[in-house]
Amino acid sequence: MSARDDILGTIRRSLGVSGKETIRRQIVADRLERAPKGVIPARGQLSGNALLALFKVQAEAALATVTEVASAADVPQSIAHFLRDHNLPATLRMGDDPRLRAMPWSETTLAIDHGPSGGQDLNAVSHAYGAVAETGSAVMVSGSENPSTLNFLPDNHIVVIAAKDIARDYESVWTKIRFTFGKGGMPRTVNWITGPSRSGDIEQTMLLGAHGPRRLHVIVVKA
Repeated sequence: MSARDDILGTIRRSLGVSGKETIRRQIVADRLERAPKGVIPARGQLSGNALLALFKVQAEAALATVTEVASAADVPQSIAHFLRDHNLPATLRMGDDPRLRAMPWSETTLAIDHGPSGGQDLNAVSHAYGAVAETGSAVMVSGSENPSTLNFLPDNHIVVIAAKDIARDYESVWTKIRFTFGKGGMPRTVNWITGPSRSGDIEQTMLLGAHGPRRLHVIVVKA
C-alpha cells in the first residue's frame, strides 16, 4: 500500500465510508461534469477601462509594477527600458510562445535565451494566458510556450498580458481554460501569480523574493 492509499484509507475510516458508495460517487461525477461556479465577488464586475484600472490597482497593491503599451510591437522596448531603469543586465529568457517570438526583439540590444530556466537566469519574460482584475493576478498555464520555471526561478519576472484577456473574476478564467483545453487536455499546471514572492515569517518583516522572483513587472498590451 502506498502512502497515498494509507492516507485516503484513514480518511475513509474516519468518515465511516468505503469510497464505493453509489450516491457519493454520483455526486463527485456530477460536480466534475458540471464544474459549478463558486462565489463571485462584486468588486470585479466591471468592463472596459474600469476593468483595466481595477486590475492595475490590485496588481500594484500586491507590489507588482504595471506598464501599458499600445501594441505588442512596443513590448521589447518597454522591457529594455524596465531593465535599464532598474540597473539590470540586458539579458532575458523566454519560452516558445509564438506571441513573444513575433515581437521585434532585434530592435533592442537584449541577449535572449529560450527554454526553461535552470535557476541561473536573472530576468525572464512570459506571456500570460489571462489575468483577473478582482485580485490583480496573472494566470499562467504550463507548457513549452511558457515554462513554469520562468514563473519562480529568475529574480525578475516580466509578464505580458493582453488587455482583452483580463477577466473580471477567477471563475471566468476557469471557464475559458476548460473551453480552450477540454476534458483530458488540461494543462499540467495553472499558476495564479499575484505580485512578487514575499514572506513575513521572520519577525513579521516583509521580505521580497523569499520563494521566487523579487520583482513582478506586468506589461499590458492594449491592442
